[in-house]
Amino acid sequence: MLKPALALLAVIAAAPALSTQASAQDAKAPNACTAASVALDDRIAGCTAVIDAKKETGRALAIAYCNRGFAFTEKRELDKAMADLDQAIKADDSYACPFSNRGRVWQFKGNTEKAMADYNQAIKLDPKFAIAYNNRGDAYLNRDNLDLAIADFSTAIKLDPHFGGALGNRGYAYFRKRAYDRALADFNALLKLTPNDMMTYINRGNVYRSMEQLDKAGADYAKVIELAPKDARGWRNRALIKLMKDDFKGGLADYDEALKYDARDAYSWNNRAIAKRELGDKDGAIADFKKALEINPTLASAKKALSDLGAAP
Repeated sequence: MLKPALALLAVIAAAPALSTQASAQDAKAPNACTAASVALDDRIAGCTAVIDAKKETGRALAIAYCNRGFAFTEKRELDKAMADLDQAIKADDSYACPFSNRGRVWQFKGNTEKAMADYNQAIKLDPKFAIAYNNRGDAYLNRDNLDLAIADFSTAIKLDPHFGGALGNRGYAYFRKRAYDRALADFNALLKLTPNDMMTYINRGNVYRSMEQLDKAGADYAKVIELAPKDARGWRNRALIKLMKDDFKGGLADYDEALKYDARDAYSWNNRAIAKRELGDKDGAIADFKKALEINPTLASAKKALSDLGAAP
């Protein structure tokens, strides 16, 4: 029995809140602190300049701290992010942005309870804040409360129909509920918004695979390879489809490519071993099963396969 290549249908993630409102200091032309799109280090430098100038108070100062906290969060400098978001709330505790962003930091730190409290406060302060609903939905998803997660993602989409993160997250939640048609509808809608998004093709391919629509799944994984030929995920997922269709030679070729780009994926070694075994390459299969166990010693399918081939793990 084939092992799945990897659980790749991942939540797109809790979304950051970034204020593009200019501070009083720079009301006509937002600087790097408040610009909609700028490199993270440039944003940090821009916000630091606003903060260090000590000319801003209240909401304007809160924006600077919130946006710098956002940048630190994206760099996964979580303690710095937390400190900035605390300062943003201190500067203006009626501002929803830092509560939503601090919730993300708590989630990255593994504290869903505190994340949920911050998302609730952000929504209380701004009931039309789509990002906060999306992020709270992500927290519910982490708790396996799929219905509440879907309700929050749906609210986020209603508030902002072009919010791709919420569409992707709701699609994943529907997938988790095995509501495959609804998951497909969300991923199809997301691809209209972002037609070259690699992860959406992976996610939709995984839905098709679960529905046993293997040709459609294979086509989506092929699109991933076209978009990101050096990303192992497209190769190993298409390889799995080929093995499921008994195309062992084609599967072997795809796993060869996958392992060029990610040699630490135990399932790729395990599944390439299956392809080699089915093609009559016993020694090659044994070597690959052993490599899979070297990476993941708990992989029961590889242990059994080695035993069936008369080889010790």
